[in-house]
Amino acid sequence: MIYLDNSATTRALPQAADAAYRAMTEQFYNPASAYKPAVATEKAVDLARANLASALGCPAGDVLYTSGGTESNNMAILGALKPLRGKKRIITTSGEHPSVYEVFRSLEAAAETEVVYVGLHADGTVNLKKLEEALTADTALVSVMHVNNEVGAINDLEAISALIKKTAPAALLHSDGVQAFCKLPFAKNVSDLYSISAHKFHAPKGVGALYIRSGVKFAGGQIGGGQEKNLRSGTTNVPGILALDAALAEYREHQQEWIAQMRVCKLRLWENLSKLSDVYLNGPAVDAGAPHILNVSFPGVRGEVLVNALSEREIYVSTGSACSTHKKGQNRIHAAMSISGARAEGALRFSLCPFNTMEEMDTVAAVLSEQVSFLRRFQRR
Repeated sequence: MIYLDNSATTRALPQAADAAYRAMTEQFYNPASAYKPAVATEKAVDLARANLASALGCPAGDVLYTSGGTESNNMAILGALKPLRGKKRIITTSGEHPSVYEVFRSLEAAAETEVVYVGLHADGTVNLKKLEEALTADTALVSVMHVNNEVGAINDLEAISALIKKTAPAALLHSDGVQAFCKLPFAKNVSDLYSISAHKFHAPKGVGALYIRSGVKFAGGQIGGGQEKNLRSGTTNVPGILALDAALAEYREHQQEWIAQMRVCKLRLWENLSKLSDVYLNGPAVDAGAPHILNVSFPGVRGEVLVNALSEREIYVSTGSACSTHKKGQNRIHAAMSISGARAEGALRFSLCPFNTMEEMDTVAAVLSEQVSFLRRFQRR
């Protein structure tokens, strides 16, 4: 089996699975309780929070645990807007993940909200000139993803932050960091709000986090027992949090070599695929984007057909975001990049992890060469 759909989800590391198991069988106490074992569990969660904050380059008090990327993105946008009065101008891009894009779409109907969508360059990055033109003094929030989940384009958050400070200093910057966290070198966060999801870096599903810069007026999300500083109520997901912590510890120890391994495999895969006739790279130059995402089009064969053909050989890839797989119609991100027609229909996303190998890249390319050649003949009859 060759698994190349790691942007959809990853296999949990043994260390993460073990941490979750111990939390369910030994540290199963509710950290909100007052007796000794529960207090010890609370301390373990606090230590995990401090470790995550260190990786994000922020104080531990700025980290809020959530159920994953979708909740973090929803909460970041809605929680930041709720305390504001008057008409609010908010800006995002046409290439965002559905958990951001659909929130902005839902806000279009609100009379007190003006929604602006900024386009993308052909490589998948946000058009900074158009963003600068869209920024006004009354802008309340800008949301731009760090790494595009479809094509791996990396947005320059420092440049975006500088534009906002120059033109709309009162505006907050939110970034969906789900595909960036751990896959790019750790650095101090320049965003006001930043979302992550644990199952994208080899921890279990159902846990994530939201960084909220100290001083940001924030209304929070779920109302209830007052957990997470009364900003996100609900019984603390101890197994998920400690598993996230274990996976993060592995990434912090091995990040440089793991990033290098993903990048060298990505380069090898493209080197092989580029030798096929009539193939196109979608997104940034192969050595410029995120180390783990490669998007390639094979015009003349529908992406879904190739996914199924590869699946028969136990090679697992996707046509794009798992959150959009069952939605029919044109790929929104490809359309924003001016990719259409047969090129859009024949696109595949390969997303790697540190444990993929060069041999796997050679095997995938060989199988694709065979299948693309056969299917093109079949479909063109």
